[in-house]
Amino acid sequence: MASSFKSAAFLIESRLAEAAFDPETLFELGIAYSTGSRGVEIDLIEAHKWFNLACAAGSIEAQEMRAEIADEMTAREIVEAQKMARAWLATHQRRAA
Repeated sequence: MASSFKSAAFLIESRLAEAAFDPETLFELGIAYSTGSRGVEIDLIEAHKWFNLACAAGSIEAQEMRAEIADEMTAREIVEAQKMARAWLATHQRRAA
């Protein structure tokens, strides 16, 4: 079962290369990880990361969802999600340049 979650996560990540900084796509990834839909396991750190990225791309909805799930996370988990979002941005901005 763990391999199917990894496959789903890979599929989602690979689609992101096509979407780049589309706020809707980034928001949908946050939703997927916060609810466990689209074949991924619920992972609030991943969800927070995607909502952070959607916020950076201009999504107001993502700001609300990020705040909502942050209430269920520890400070350490939020810091980890922020680090992951910065790392994703750094990697994908370099690719786009």
